[in-house]
Amino acid sequence: MEEIDVPHYFLCPISLEIMKDPVTVSTGITYDRQSIEKWLFSGKNNTCPMTKQVLSPDCELTPNHTLRRLIQSWCTLNASYGIERIPTPKPPINKAQISKLIRDAKSSPQLLVKCLRRLRSIAAENETNKRCLEVAGAVDFLASILSRNSCFVSFEESTEEGFDFRQLSEEALGILCNLQLSNVGLKNLMNKNGDFVESLTQIMKLGTFESRAYAVVLLKSMLEVEVADPIQFINLSPQFFIEIIQILHDQISHQASIAALQNLVHILPWGRNRVKAVEASAVSILIDLLLEKSDRRDCELILMTIDFLCQCAEGRAELLKHGAGMAIVSKKILRVSQMASDRAVRILLSISKFSATPSVLQEMLQLGVVAKLCLVLQVKCSNNTKDKAREILKMHARAWKNSPCVPSTLIGSYPVV
Repeated sequence: MEEIDVPHYFLCPISLEIMKDPVTVSTGITYDRQSIEKWLFSGKNNTCPMTKQVLSPDCELTPNHTLRRLIQSWCTLNASYGIERIPTPKPPINKAQISKLIRDAKSSPQLLVKCLRRLRSIAAENETNKRCLEVAGAVDFLASILSRNSCFVSFEESTEEGFDFRQLSEEALGILCNLQLSNVGLKNLMNKNGDFVESLTQIMKLGTFESRAYAVVLLKSMLEVEVADPIQFINLSPQFFIEIIQILHDQISHQASIAALQNLVHILPWGRNRVKAVEASAVSILIDLLLEKSDRRDCELILMTIDFLCQCAEGRAELLKHGAGMAIVSKKILRVSQMASDRAVRILLSISKFSATPSVLQEMLQLGVVAKLCLVLQVKCSNNTKDKAREILKMHARAWKNSPCVPSTLIGSYPVV
């Protein structure tokens, strides 16, 4: 390749490599399909890399057949230099083809099975196909298969041998999750009056490990999108929390556990969600996880979730009821990260402010919690964390300051009341 001069217009402006499948965007600039797809979809950019003009969400990539033929001819002419001729790319799927596939699928279970297999194959080919599926209505189609009120439920009435409708719904969920939907698509799912969330809740309850993982990961994507109406978070059912917490308990996969924790972080600030989560045994399961986990991100998310739960009386009561609750929270201070330390101290502040009975204060001394808070004031950590630790120590100085449980090396750092 270094021995010959490659025409500059054969090179993709993004990757500066010879284009294998040149396509033109609406601004008139030609790119290699793989590079522009990565720019637009994986990178989630919405502008033309060269002109910086904004491209529409359903921007079509028009094949530049003339340029492709020129490149192929050039490759053939330079074969003696080791240049391989690029193959003619497969024509991309279009919206009309997908729409027909979806319409036909609604007429019989056999066609539904074929449609799902075809949609999975289409989505696996490239990012453009994923966006095309979304624009052509595949998202609503797949979501409807998961709904208990779906028109596909009528298929079950005429039970036909060889068709597992639960398996088909799990297949639809897998495709939906792997589409990596745009924010618009995710908002549309979230805005289905709670029906879709209820469908995912049922899958988390009754599905296989794989489909439960898909459900919780898709929920995470939906909850991360900015939603104008918080009522959707407030009206989540108690069963929803039971299933999210059960996924944490079962530890289906690391990805599913992280997604479940992130879901809780998104929804706990709203309404009575904290109480619902506590009633689903969230606190005891989170503490058990914290005892096992050493990974920074895991610990931060678990402590963040416990912090939210301790903002209600029920959550604080459950933490104190657990034999290792305060001990493991205190242990994570100064051992994981600055964020973890701050969250752990926030949890202890909630306990100190609202649940500080004489027996709780004595337990905090015996477990070394007070000594750890004194240590926080001596070492390098955020001012915010120091301020919270100082507040706790001042709050209960009468019970703690002169206790022999506080090492003499740390008592000097005890704040003046």
